[in-house]
Amino acid sequence: MSSTTSRPIARGRHEINIEGTRQVFHVAGTGPVCLVHSGGPGIAWEYLRLPALEEHLTMVYLEPIGTGSSGRLDDHRDYRIDTYTRFVHGVVEHLGVPTVFLLGHSHGGFVAQRYALDHPDRVAGAILYSTSPVTGEEFWADAMANISGFPQRLPHRPAAGEIPDAFQRALAAQDDEAYTTSLREILPAYFADYWAHEQDLEPMRAALNAWIGPMHGEEPAPFDVRDQLPDFKVPALIISGVHDFFGGTRWARVAHESIAGSRLTVLENSGHMGHLEQPQEFARAIVEFVRA
Repeated sequence: MSSTTSRPIARGRHEINIEGTRQVFHVAGTGPVCLVHSGGPGIAWEYLRLPALEEHLTMVYLEPIGTGSSGRLDDHRDYRIDTYTRFVHGVVEHLGVPTVFLLGHSHGGFVAQRYALDHPDRVAGAILYSTSPVTGEEFWADAMANISGFPQRLPHRPAAGEIPDAFQRALAAQDDEAYTTSLREILPAYFADYWAHEQDLEPMRAALNAWIGPMHGEEPAPFDVRDQLPDFKVPALIISGVHDFFGGTRWARVAHESIAGSRLTVLENSGHMGHLEQPQEFARAIVEFVRA
């Protein structure tokens, strides 16, 4: 499938209207088009800026609805995966390209899977990064067990002992300020060893912003596309960090084993944020995938 543009896509900030709601996105780089959906839900997109990929791809970074300068939904219950999927489709249609590569991180990976399943003809390749084909009880049990054990995994880091209580505060946050503060507190849990790279990562941590509205979306059922993955018609690259507290590589391997012909890149020294922990390996995997 081709992802060449039928018209040049202007660099910089763009604003369009989808279903009566403002959708903002940012364009940088050159080459085949890669649409990027960040995680959370509700986390600002900037943490997922990928300059190394902008040398090879036209990166289109969404500000997901409910975050940043994009619009807010009237009913917070409507922040559902199918809603995000419709907004992705609106952007793809607006870009006027036959197909795009689609990179989804964490919650954005749920959206990427749903979109690729619903619109395989519009996706040149899906990059499923630090995500899972399923949520629900077992998924969260894995995550909470790893959060509880985080201090034991890094006994030489005293600050690691603060993470389990901070994570509970994040779950209890009721407004944007509390949610942002809590996410900054728990951010080290998203890395194999945050403190080993603290000098480089602290500016990103200090700038991190989040909005609580998307956290109150009401899905009809926990996300689970495992039974649909054998019919996944899109080339797929799955990237996962060994130390990701969301189950390590467990769920990535479930997806890899279910999607015929998929590629799996395991980042041995990363957690949930491999693009920041092993940036060269991360970028190389994606560039090789796109070229293939």
